[in-house]
Amino acid sequence: MLLSTQIVFVRIMLQVCISNIHSFVLSTLDRAFSWVGINAGHGRAVRFAQTIAVNQRKADTLETPIPTSVNYHFTRQCNYKCGFCFHTAKTSFVLPIEEAKKGLRLLKESGMEKMNFSGGEPFLQEKGDFLGKLVQFCKQDLQLPSVSIVSNGSLIRESWFQKYGEYLDILAISCDSFDEDTNKLIGRTQGRKSHLDNLYRVQSWCKEYKVAFKINSVINSFNVEEDMREHILELSPVRWKVFQCLVIEGENAGDNALREAERFVIGDQQFQDFLDRHSDITCLVPESNQKMRDSYLILDEYMRFLDCREGRKDPSKSILDVGVENAIQFSGFDEKMFLKRGGKYIWSKADMRLQW
Repeated sequence: MLLSTQIVFVRIMLQVCISNIHSFVLSTLDRAFSWVGINAGHGRAVRFAQTIAVNQRKADTLETPIPTSVNYHFTRQCNYKCGFCFHTAKTSFVLPIEEAKKGLRLLKESGMEKMNFSGGEPFLQEKGDFLGKLVQFCKQDLQLPSVSIVSNGSLIRESWFQKYGEYLDILAISCDSFDEDTNKLIGRTQGRKSHLDNLYRVQSWCKEYKVAFKINSVINSFNVEEDMREHILELSPVRWKVFQCLVIEGENAGDNALREAERFVIGDQQFQDFLDRHSDITCLVPESNQKMRDSYLILDEYMRFLDCREGRKDPSKSILDVGVENAIQFSGFDEKMFLKRGGKYIWSKADMRLQW
C-alpha cells in the first residue's frame, strides 16, 4: 500500500512539473517572438506550444500498460540453427541470477501474473539449473499464478522434472514439422539426434510430472503444405501455438543479421490455408505477423523491453536501471491486441483440471 501511494505521488509531481514547463515554454516563446516583432515567428511559437499541449494531454490520459504476461529471453545462445530464428545469438551475456531475480520481483510488484522463460535455448545455461532456480523463485517466492518455458526440448532431462517440475505450469516445445528431413532443412536439429524423439519423450515426462504440455510451430515455406493433424491429436497439447514466419531486421534479415529468413517467408493467404487445413484442431491458437509484433512484452538478456513494431527490435532501458513503469513505455506493447489474440487464458495448471 505504501509503495502504491508513493508511485501515485511521484506521478502527480511529474505531471505538475511537466505542466509548469509547458506554461513556461509557451510564455517565453510568446514574449521572445513578440519582442522581435515577427508575426510568422509568433505563429510558429503558438503552433509549437499547441503541439506540446496535445502531447501533454495524451500523456495525461495514457495509462501505463500492466505487464500481466512477460517473456524473458534471458539467453540468446542456442544449440539449434533454425533459419528463421528472430532472437539470435548476438551476445552471450546472461545476467547474474540475483540480478535476474531482482528484475523478476520488480515485474511482480508491477502486476505480472505470468512469466515465460525463453531464449535462445533456456536449458543451455548451467545444464538447466539456472532456469530451474528462476522457475522455482517465480512460483515459490513470487507466488506467480503461471510460470512457463519455451524450449526446443533437446537438452531436457527427466532429472530436471524431478527437481523443478512442481514449480512449472506449462512447457512449450518448438516443433515445426513431423518430418525429420524437414526439421533438418529448417535447422531444428543437432547432430544425429531426433527432434521428434525428444518431443515425444518430453511430452511423456510432462504427463508424469504434472506439467501442462504445449507445442509451438512456425509455419514457413518448408512446412506450409504439411498436414500435422494426426500428430497433434496424438500428442494432445493444451495449446498448439501456430506462428507465421516473421522477419525482424538485424536478427534474421539485413546486413547485420545472423540468419537469412527471406527464403522461409510465406504470404498471408498461405498461412490462412494452413490454418484452414487444421481448423478442426480445437487447441490451435493462430498468430499472424501483425499479432506478434505488438502484442508481446519481450525482455532481452539485459532486461530491456523490445519494441518490434517497426520490423526491428528497439530496446528500452533496463528495468533494473529505470524501473518497470518507465521502461514499459518504450515496449510498443498493445494491450488490446494482447487480449484480442487470446493472450490471457487459463494458464495456471491448478486451474486446468487436466487428467494426468
